[in-house]
Amino acid sequence: METQWKVAGTYFEACNCEAACPCVFTSPPTDGDCKALIGWHIDRGTFSDTTLDGLNAALFAYAPGHMLQTKWKVALYVDERADAQQMDALTKIFSGAAGGHLSALTPLIGEVLGVRSAAIDYRLEGKQRSLTIPQVAQMEIEAMPGQGGEDVSLTRIPFTPVPGYPTVVCRSKRLSFHDHGFDVEISKKNGFYSPFSYQS
Repeated sequence: METQWKVAGTYFEACNCEAACPCVFTSPPTDGDCKALIGWHIDRGTFSDTTLDGLNAALFAYAPGHMLQTKWKVALYVDERADAQQMDALTKIFSGAAGGHLSALTPLIGEVLGVRSAAIDYRLEGKQRSLTIPQVAQMEIEAMPGQGGEDVSLTRIPFTPVPGYPTVVCRSKRLSFHDHGFDVEISKKNGFYSPFSYQS
């Protein structure tokens, strides 16, 4: 019998593409490849009888070309505050192994660089989002001002890790990732944030 699970909270990401990232419209990346870092904070979550409230996860993804035509390299980081059952649940959910929306990404993945426990500091403040993994990653984005000072948002994006919600278009203050041989240091590029919910 399939394990019943559900998680909901907030998500954000940054990548090396210009804003707004063309990959979400199934177009080629701005600079020929795409390096993206995605962070999730679970406000409410259960995996069978395991509670996941308050935990975080992060995924680094590298696509060497068009995201739908090349195989990605990915690395998953799960909250070090998780106990063994929670870590197993987070790993299954955010790798796509437990089914749900993220399982649709697994055919695109060519190599899993690693899965490990890490301190993930996820922060949400007004129109800003930030995430830090010590010695590995820093990501900070802020909503791009639109007409009348309102958020710029996209709906029904064809290709997204977070379906079903309008996505706020952002610009990054910083995207830094140094692990598995990658040395990414960029700023003033693309970002997105929105709520998310996944379930079995």
